[in-house]
Amino acid sequence: MKTSELYLKTAFCCMACDGEIAKEEINLVKQITEQMDLFANLDVETELNAYIAQINELGKAFLSNYINEVAEATLSTHEELQLVKIAIQTIEADENIEYSEVSFFKRIRAKLNISDDEILAELPDKEDYLMPDIIVPDEVDFNMIFENFSFN
Repeated sequence: MKTSELYLKTAFCCMACDGEIAKEEINLVKQITEQMDLFANLDVETELNAYIAQINELGKAFLSNYINEVAEATLSTHEELQLVKIAIQTIEADENIEYSEVSFFKRIRAKLNISDDEILAELPDKEDYLMPDIIVPDEVDFNMIFENFSFN
């Protein structure tokens, strides 16, 4: 999987992990697509709709498969930091941060090699995302169906 695809899938999974895809989260992906080169050479809307079809079919297995993809990815420190930024920006986009989202982020974080110090050097006010949970479940609690995306 290309890094740009992993970035987009990160944003999608962080949108979907709480069971709701907020308009603000969609707008963030649209903004990143228009202003940055993070999703280079991707048809973002088509990819997101493919993810919706997959998550609607597979449910929480889709999110677990994504976590495995993160674990298997070979990313530089810079790319891991970018993935962390995308995840946190997406989680915070709707200004309604739920425990399920932070817990999902921690599952992503556990698969990365970047240190907490490196994350905090770039994102100094995000220490809550790095604090350990009492119990981190092995599976994502998920049972939702989503509609297709449209940036229009």
